[in-house]
Amino acid sequence: MSGADTPAKAALAEIDTLSINTIRTLAIDAVQKANSGHAGAPMGLAPVAYTLWNRYLRYDPAHPHWPNRDRFVLSCGHASMLLYGLLHLAGVAESDGGNAPAVSLEDIKKFRQLDSRTPGHPEYHFTTGVETTTGPLGQGVANSVGMAMGSRFLAQHLNRPNLPLFDYNVYAVCSDGDLMEGVASEAASLAGHLRLANLCWIYDDNTVTIEGHTELAFGEEVATRFLAYGWQVLRVADANDVHALAGSIETFLATNDRPTLIIVKSVIGYGAPKKQGTSKAHSDALGEDEVKGAKRAYGWPEDAQFLVPDGVQENFRNGIGKRGAGLYDAWQGLLAEAKEADADHAEDLNAFLEGRLPAGWDKDIPVFEPDAKGLATRESSGKVLNAIAQHVPFLLGGSADLAPSNKSNLTFEGAGSFGPFSPGGRNLHFGVREHAMGSIVNGLGLSGLRAYGATFLVFADYMRPPIRLASLMELPVFHIFTHDSIGVGEDGPTHQPVEQLLSLRCIPGLVTLRPADANEVAEAYRVIFSLKNQPAVLALSRQPLPTLDRTKYGAASGTAKGGYVLADCDGTPDVILLGSGSEVQLCVGAYEALKAEGVKARVVSMPSWDLFERQDEAYRDSVLPPAVKARVAVEQGSVIGWDRYAGSEGAIIGMHTFGASAPIKDLQTKFGFTPEKVLETAKAQVTKHKK
Repeated sequence: MSGADTPAKAALAEIDTLSINTIRTLAIDAVQKANSGHAGAPMGLAPVAYTLWNRYLRYDPAHPHWPNRDRFVLSCGHASMLLYGLLHLAGVAESDGGNAPAVSLEDIKKFRQLDSRTPGHPEYHFTTGVETTTGPLGQGVANSVGMAMGSRFLAQHLNRPNLPLFDYNVYAVCSDGDLMEGVASEAASLAGHLRLANLCWIYDDNTVTIEGHTELAFGEEVATRFLAYGWQVLRVADANDVHALAGSIETFLATNDRPTLIIVKSVIGYGAPKKQGTSKAHSDALGEDEVKGAKRAYGWPEDAQFLVPDGVQENFRNGIGKRGAGLYDAWQGLLAEAKEADADHAEDLNAFLEGRLPAGWDKDIPVFEPDAKGLATRESSGKVLNAIAQHVPFLLGGSADLAPSNKSNLTFEGAGSFGPFSPGGRNLHFGVREHAMGSIVNGLGLSGLRAYGATFLVFADYMRPPIRLASLMELPVFHIFTHDSIGVGEDGPTHQPVEQLLSLRCIPGLVTLRPADANEVAEAYRVIFSLKNQPAVLALSRQPLPTLDRTKYGAASGTAKGGYVLADCDGTPDVILLGSGSEVQLCVGAYEALKAEGVKARVVSMPSWDLFERQDEAYRDSVLPPAVKARVAVEQGSVIGWDRYAGSEGAIIGMHTFGASAPIKDLQTKFGFTPEKVLETAKAQVTKHKK
């Protein structure tokens, strides 16, 4: 249901023109006052955005978090004033049913200022009505693919005959820059394969980038590329032709077998505001004279600033406001009917709508018995993931073509694969598209689903932008990274992560977990599913790791604290051995040897620096007593950062170079990851500090 309330061929009324020009002039005034930002794209796209919002978007401004609202993604986030103007004029509320506006006129006057609701690029969680954070180009359109997948998945699981609770569409406005980014190509390719007919990208073809005309670096035929992806491609020759645009949107709404790209030709107004020292190449930039000239062309009072003429907001109330309220009320009726018809279905609906885990979600998480041979943590991860997934129906995810290696498949009966004709499948097949995988997982998370992606840890580099944005947006998504060290072996240094763990630990708000055995894996998943506003990553081994005897060593529940005492001595230890992941076993081996020699030692497992740093000082000091200076930290990764825990006088056994291609045992010997090396280093520390 499109919600369109006027035919595409209707004449453009004076109030429509006035509304479009209000969007334009608000952008002009905000950018000029801030002396920063981009007004050109909002000026060019104002007719497009106005037509979509006021005539077609299924959106209730009074209930901006309505789960079945259409999503509007401004992928070219530098055009943020376009969205802020729409949010203000449409009267979008700050909260569902609330009276405070999401964006007031005062907020627009504070564009790009400290603590304003109108930052330079739209920020999710910061400004109501912003569906995703679109800073880096390409991310927004890639997120939109995840949102469209989310709509289809929810429809399959929560709709009932004659009760279409979920059927929302996703619109993304994108620029030349978005379509140059590789992540957009990856995402578009997958969207075409999945035949996401509820997805529409509106391409602002204005042929302008910061460096100049797109002919400098972008000469491809975009339409042909998207036809090859399996998309429907439509063209609007002039962004001001709202009738042609309306026709294209209606064609999209009538299409049920592929996504749609609408190529809209626009002329950018101007660039950034004129500043002292602006080069001649930017001589068309914003300035007082040009502001007055633009307003004069629109028939606008030249000296008026932040003017919203009488009738404009009423026009939006009569358009998107009235239509959205009716659609929202109708949906509430469907929801009540669905809940009344089926109690079990009602519980699933409530759990999803409330964003909570079902009761008993963790009841089948296995406890792993002691085993000297053990399991690779990627193997135990697969077992735990499947135990949880059977009780969390809105958990879905997959791998960038490496599921057999990641053990990231959901293998229980009925899990299925998400595909063009099976949108309820819970296994996602991203293909070799790591970057898009991260962005699509974010889009699924933004749709209220618990989503994950998986690949080798070394390829986390391909995914860093969406992982960073997940943390910025406070999304509880997660990623399963396997082959977490030089233990990859013969594949060599191109596949052996060295700096990736450190890189992930540097992202504010991201919880990075590197468990030491199967039971730490189980506890790591308990941590991940308890997170409501943070993403997480798991770093897992390819090679088997012993499953520790927890009657002899510390309980794996200490994983939740990030670091805990795994093995100890009576009294104050002479030396502390610290490690994460596969290196904890080396510390345990050295500990047993030291113990046999009468040396008092302690082993500290450190699966997560992030969680450890959240503990109070008393707990951290109980694990790592400041008085004990003899310490050895061991990890098959960069040594940077471990000095925080090893101390300035401690020792660190880690990687200072890239790895090498060889069998794992040869690599571990070459780079010093053996119990003998840890023992030797520990003894040296004891001797040094006794002196």
